[in-house]
Parts: sequence; structure tokens; C-alpha cells
Amino acid sequence: MRIGVCYFCSSPIYPGHGITFVRNDSKVFSFCRSKCHRNFIKKRNPRKMKWTKAFRRNAGKEMTVDSTFEFEKRRNRPVKYNRELMATTLRAMKRVVEIQEKRKEMFFKMRMRAHKATQREVIKAEIKRGIELLAPPAADKEKAIALATSKMAARQRILSETRAGVEAMEQRHGKGTRDYGKVDGKMQN
Repeated sequence: MRIGVCYFCSSPIYPGHGITFVRNDSKVFSFCRSKCHRNFIKKRNPRKMKWTKAFRRNAGKEMTVDSTFEFEKRRNRPVKYNRELMATTLRAMKRVVEIQEKRKEMFFKMRMRAHKATQREVIKAEIKRGIELLAPPAADKEKAIALATSKMAARQRILSETRAGVEAMEQRHGKGTRDYGKVDGKMQN
């Protein structure tokens, strides 16, 4: 079973899914859904459509250079079946996916780290603009600003801890299982 790649958005195409378009010069284009096929027919550039992987890579939102991408290249050379070789290949594939996920996560964290400083500046500017709403005009503005920024930081910290707790629970119980109080599909009293 071979999983293809959409020509337009680079998402996976599973067997029996998608649209295959063959041009007059015998070049074959595979699309995951009609949305990609329509955009291709309209001669739209995938690098300008924000929902495609080409745009995300071009805009620096996803990794473009990584050694794990070498393993995804298509190899058409036939290999004689060997049980041990297949077992090691499957183990290696799992390991490559794990490494790739860790690297993507690190890339995202590094990308978001640059935005934290600008977010802090935006919050401080917003607080300075509406300081009269937070504290009476006669009060010390410096103390009010410090108090408001500490409250905002505490709120963001609590929000991130809550998200981390939900993600940990989803990892333990499996993604998408939000039936915490249910037994056999029915709520407990």
C-alpha cells in the first residue's frame, strides 16, 4: 500500500481516495480532494495559498531542511523480500517519525520564543493606554502597571498549565476522548 502526496497541498493521499489528473503531455497530478483539484485547474500558486504546506514552508512556519526528510524520498528500485530487512525498516520508520515530531516541536518552540518579547511589549502598551480603567487616576501609575502585568502573566501561566494538563490527559487516555464522567456511554450520578 503506497500513500501518495497531493500535488497542490502536499497532504497524504490514501489508496482509493483523491483525484488523478493526467495532462495531454502524460504528466500525472494527484490531488487529495476537489478543493486542490479546483485550485490547480484555476492555475493558482500553492505557495500563495495559506493553507498549503508549500506556503508554510516558504513563510518559515515549518521546517524546510532536516536530515529526516531524506527518508521520505520515493525509491522505485525493487528489493528482494527479506523478513529481517522489513522488520528493521519498520522499526527505523517508527524511530524516524519520532525524531521528526520532536524536531518539529523544537522548531515551533524556537519560532514562538521570538514572539514572546513582542507580545509582552504589546501587553504593556495596552495597559499603559487603559491604565485609568485599572486604577484611579490619583494612584501611582508605576505600581498599577506592575500589578496589571503580573496579573496578566499569572493568567497566561495558568492558561498554559491548564492546556498542558489537558494535553497530558489526552495522551494518557487517547486523543479525542472527552468522556471523563461517562461509563458505557452514560453519565454517572
